[in-house]
Amino acid sequence: MDSPNINIVKNPHALTSKNVVNELNSDEEFGLKKIQTKERLAKFGKNEIPLKKPKSKWRIFAEQFLNTIIYILVGAALLSFFFKDWPEGFAIIIVILITVSIGFFMELQALHSLETLRKMGQAVTQVLRDGNIERVKASLLVPGDMIILEAGDVISADARLISGENFTVKEAALTGESAQVEKKTDTLPLNTSIIGQNNMVFKGTIATRGKAKVIVTATGIQTELGKIQQMGMEVDTELTPLEKKLNALSRWLIWLTLSLAVLIIIVGYIRGINLVLMLETGIALAVASIPEGLPIVATIALAQGMIKLSKKKVIIKKLEAVHTLGATNIICTDKTGTLTEDEMKVHVIVFEEASFQNVNLKNKETLNSLKKLKAFDKMIMTGILCNDAIYTTTDKHGDSIDLALAEFAFFAGYDLTSVRKNNPEKMEVAFDADRKMMATANQHQKTFNVYAKGAFESIVECCNTIIKNGKTENFENKAQWYQKVEELAFQGLRVLAFAYKESKKNPEYETFLQQLTFIGLAGFIDPAREDVKATITTYKNAGIRVVMMTGDHPGTAKKIAQEIGLLEIDAPNDKVMAGKQIPDMGNLSETAKNKLLNGVIFARVTPKQKLELIALFQQNNNIVGMIGDGINDVPALKKADIGIAMGIRGTEAARETADVILKDDKFTSIELAIRQGRAIFENIRQFVVYLLSSNLAEIISVGIAALLALPSPLLPLQILFLNLITDIFPALALGLGKGEIDIMNKPPRKSNEPIMTPKLWKATIIYGLCITAAVLGITAYAHFALKLAPNEINNMAFFTLIFAQLINVFNMPKGHLSFFKNEVTLNPWVWYAIALCIFITGIAYFIPPVAQALSLVSLSLDKFGLIILFGFGSLLLTQIFKRIGSTV
Repeated sequence: MDSPNINIVKNPHALTSKNVVNELNSDEEFGLKKIQTKERLAKFGKNEIPLKKPKSKWRIFAEQFLNTIIYILVGAALLSFFFKDWPEGFAIIIVILITVSIGFFMELQALHSLETLRKMGQAVTQVLRDGNIERVKASLLVPGDMIILEAGDVISADARLISGENFTVKEAALTGESAQVEKKTDTLPLNTSIIGQNNMVFKGTIATRGKAKVIVTATGIQTELGKIQQMGMEVDTELTPLEKKLNALSRWLIWLTLSLAVLIIIVGYIRGINLVLMLETGIALAVASIPEGLPIVATIALAQGMIKLSKKKVIIKKLEAVHTLGATNIICTDKTGTLTEDEMKVHVIVFEEASFQNVNLKNKETLNSLKKLKAFDKMIMTGILCNDAIYTTTDKHGDSIDLALAEFAFFAGYDLTSVRKNNPEKMEVAFDADRKMMATANQHQKTFNVYAKGAFESIVECCNTIIKNGKTENFENKAQWYQKVEELAFQGLRVLAFAYKESKKNPEYETFLQQLTFIGLAGFIDPAREDVKATITTYKNAGIRVVMMTGDHPGTAKKIAQEIGLLEIDAPNDKVMAGKQIPDMGNLSETAKNKLLNGVIFARVTPKQKLELIALFQQNNNIVGMIGDGINDVPALKKADIGIAMGIRGTEAARETADVILKDDKFTSIELAIRQGRAIFENIRQFVVYLLSSNLAEIISVGIAALLALPSPLLPLQILFLNLITDIFPALALGLGKGEIDIMNKPPRKSNEPIMTPKLWKATIIYGLCITAAVLGITAYAHFALKLAPNEINNMAFFTLIFAQLINVFNMPKGHLSFFKNEVTLNPWVWYAIALCIFITGIAYFIPPVAQALSLVSLSLDKFGLIILFGFGSLLLTQIFKRIGSTV
């Protein structure tokens, strides 16, 4: 039986490995017994972290109804049914169903795309149980299990190192640290941070070199990964900016509708019209004033944005996220794998006679300069022969530094296979954490060469000579080289030293590493992606700040930031802050707050600090996007207004949490999404102004005609025809526009700026009144001058309103743009929509049953001439107001 007092070990890094084994009642050589594993599985549960359960189809469908505009439409439908206006009521119900269906199918498509990115299968782990090594499902691991780890294994639980041979782990997904971490068995101080706990391995990280035996100390939600993911699940999800803006617009529409209805009822009652009749009229007109097409057009515009972006390998999980991208004014991003390649490269080479910065062997001039140096050839030979990595056209694996050296030799023109074949290895001193160096003895014909590489302080102790100008001289300036190493390390580079010696006979082990000749240094870095710098410039032009948040070294972060143009070379030091310099967010002074708000790089930050920094940005009226791929990014991805995860190298936890997934992992893809989001928001503004001005014209025309005792310019079914046909198609065409050409050269909108600004409300009223003037003008002219019958007057007003509304789309571009060449006139969908509406209106006019339902009669050509004249008059009047600066 297992001890009932077995619990998760606290601070195992501060205990000796023997004490950890004893506390967990395990056995280093035998492992746990099967009975123990069953009891512990029952006590601690499976080694699983509960991910957010995917939404069911019914929930996705139901959530489409949680929209204020949908509530208004439902209310309008109920009122229509109450007043027995069945066609209007059923038409609104159809509009609601179309709107929610589009939203449902687009989100369902995104869900299916996410499912294809999920990792297939379940990890298995080598475990020592009952004295035998078994392969068991990672979910069945329990505290006290002895795990055998090898290079390439994904670590499935938090564990304390028991023993290891040159064991390194890549922890970027957890800590953001790009360099691989060497693991040791030494006991560490109690207050050592996770980044410094090199005697522990953590769930979700990857073993990259060597072998190790570890004892499981935590599983499931008790692991560091589990704690971070729980932190992300506890973060409240906020409404997207578009949802907030549409809700605000909906409240405006409610008050506008009620105000118009009350005004018409009061004026009619004062004029002596029956109160009940005025109540019915007022409510009917209020219902008619609601732009039924608004939710459909907004949904289709967002859906079209989703489809466009999906073709660019950008998955949008929720419709509103497209708009949020366009409103973003701060992008917080991880460094490793997002701004960088996530592969170590040789960045700097230092010899006694020369040094080379930003080494690029594809540059023939640089390569030719290097090949003239004897030290360069010796460094390449060391990099090839003192190297355990596999580097072929079909297979590349091994330690990241070894792979970088192999690649460097390949681009220098060396045939790795041939070099190794012609210099067979005769002896090797393997790398270990104490020696901090590796060396091999290789035979070339009748000569033996020793090649060594490792930490500078280890290599330099073995050297008594140095290569200078192709000759070997006494190594007398070691102090200067120590200074060079410090300078490279300060830049955030990982530094490796190289040495060699030649011998006529196979060297003996005792003298193997004595009297070496120092070659030089190589500085390695995970380089910036080539396309990132141009994207950073685009963001700057668009008024978007990019903030780097990384768990990596401040020097490394600063170096990359300078390379991509994120940070100026002479930028003040306060632009770069380490996690330990970030004050307590609960007690910030104004100075400290401003320093954080103006920071560009935050290095060595924890997941909690990322979360708090994003919250600080949001509290100061910023719309924040967060780009991440690791477990450590999950809370920040959820807290941000828009979370963006990598599809290929991103962890499943990050992809589950994010709103947007970049299938190709390209930082540049976000710029396309932001451009699309901005264009969509401007399109939304245009069609909202278009719909509201058109509906305003309808209700004012009917209301004033009723008050002046003129023949009614519109009948109920005619209003329905306008709202569902001639309003929707031009508005939809506006929603499909590409946006202004220079949209990425403008600053982002203020976070609190509504869809309808006071200037846009003014424009809407002016456009509506100009259309109203045309409708009432032809009504009065036909009534007083032509003395026509009421049904003819109604038809002329009806067709005038249709025509005036159709050409109202040409009022939407901004006043400073050319009337004949702008984003509306160049939008083919606008012309298709106008042609379609004219065609549908023609069908309604010429097909007797439809014409009868709409109360249409035959009109002469001269009457249609008047209709066109008054319709164009509304456009001319509006353009006069636009050109004199009375509207946008």
